[in-house]
Amino acid sequence: MTTALPRVVSAQDWQAARDALLVKEKELMKAADHLTAERRRLPMVRFDKAYEFTSAEGKKSLLDLFEGRRQLIVYHFMLHPGDEAGCPGCSLVVDNVPHLAHLHARDVTFVVTAPATLPEIERYKARMGWDLPWVSANGSDFTEDCGVGRFFGTSVFLRDGDDVYRTYFTSGRGAETFSAVHRYLDITPFGRQEAWEEESRGSDEPGGWWRRHDEY
Repeated sequence: MTTALPRVVSAQDWQAARDALLVKEKELMKAADHLTAERRRLPMVRFDKAYEFTSAEGKKSLLDLFEGRRQLIVYHFMLHPGDEAGCPGCSLVVDNVPHLAHLHARDVTFVVTAPATLPEIERYKARMGWDLPWVSANGSDFTEDCGVGRFFGTSVFLRDGDDVYRTYFTSGRGAETFSAVHRYLDITPFGRQEAWEEESRGSDEPGGWWRRHDEY
């Protein structure tokens, strides 16, 4: 239960505290900029296996997923054959995907893949009200070759002509990078209300409060 409240101070004292925090926020942002630049300079590995995905438009190769653009972001979603519903955490991530026009404007295509069959994917998409592009990796080695297994993650690929390379991968708490929900909660006094944050801020385990958006 969240009980601890911030101290009540004068407007002058509040502004002083806010200005002091702003210095640290700017330092953190600059450090993140340096890390982002280092991420862009990571080496890459060629992905030249003939992967086949199933989509609503028919069979597609990994190269097809780029839709002619140079860069591709793939979210590996935890929805497996026989699952009645997708992972709540993955569902939260997909709920936070921005309008794809903004990515397309910077030569980036976004697609969600899952090991489930296409009918299973389409049923879950309809339930969640999503219109993002999804493909089924069922019957393909793609998920395993990306080191995902039955877990989740985000892969980034680069196309140089017809040659495809993997440039980045993140999973676990790395997925928080793509969650606007977490970013908004992190600026509130009670935060995420998870036990690890601070004493008296909450009792939930990390991610323990997540639900599919039609289950709250």
